[in-house]
Amino acid sequence: MRHGAERVLHDFPAALRTEIYVVSLEIWRIDQDPRYPYASIGYNTESEVRRVLEQGCSYEGSARWEYSYGLLEGFERLGHVPEDPVGSSLHLAEAQAEGLWYEDEDGLSDEVCAAHDDELVRRFDEVCIDVARHLRAGGHLARVLGRPVPIVLFDMDRPGWETEATEAANPPDVLTDFLDHHSVR
Repeated sequence: MRHGAERVLHDFPAALRTEIYVVSLEIWRIDQDPRYPYASIGYNTESEVRRVLEQGCSYEGSARWEYSYGLLEGFERLGHVPEDPVGSSLHLAEAQAEGLWYEDEDGLSDEVCAAHDDELVRRFDEVCIDVARHLRAGGHLARVLGRPVPIVLFDMDRPGWETEATEAANPPDVLTDFLDHHSVR
């Protein structure tokens, strides 16, 4: 995931880099199945914020920090998805080695499947937070964007987790506006 995220970040369009004010890791699961997690690594731009405000969003904080207003489509996906065969095989191998992988026909109880699912989600969360920290600590954000920007993590299936994960992935000095909007400070 780290190597893929570095490549995705370095592939951000050069013409948009001065406009990008946030990098996003949107966490999803194929068919909402925790065994098939992935992160879509993207960004939002100042131009998109202006467009959303012009279309009637009345509060800049919402246009800037709520994922429902951000750019969500067209970004590369990394994890256990067909377009990332390396990530898929690594995820599967790790889940199998840890005894967390199961097939529907394995006959496991609902409770055991739910426990495995919860652990798979927790571990993928940790991977995504690690990726965000790596992009900053490895200097990739600075090289690509030329300045510090927050990396926001979110999962539409888990409202509220966004703030916790984003705080874990970033130093406080880049989160002031994000946290002001989410009233966490």
